Amino acid sequence: MKKIFLTSIILFLSATAMACPACEQQQPKLLKVITHGAGPDSNWDYVIVSITAIIVLFCLFFSVKWLLRPGEKSATHIKFSILNLD
Repeated sequence: MKKIFLTSIILFLSATAMACPACEQQQPKLLKVITHGAGPDSNWDYVIVSITAIIVLFCLFFSVKWLLRPGEKSATHIKFSILNLD
């Protein structure tokens, strides 16, 4: 039952993520199937989105890295004043 529920949610989300026919006509060739709404106004829109995507990926990478391996080994670190590791 759990597999059927998860599969149906995934299929529903993938179907709603596709652009409608009216939006497909407004989009450039690169974004025709995946984007709703008006298309980009200029090439600066692509630059802004690209820079934003790079910043997000950079933050995601370091968030996961420091979550998995924090690297705090100093005996004077504040966590050792809170945690009792005895």
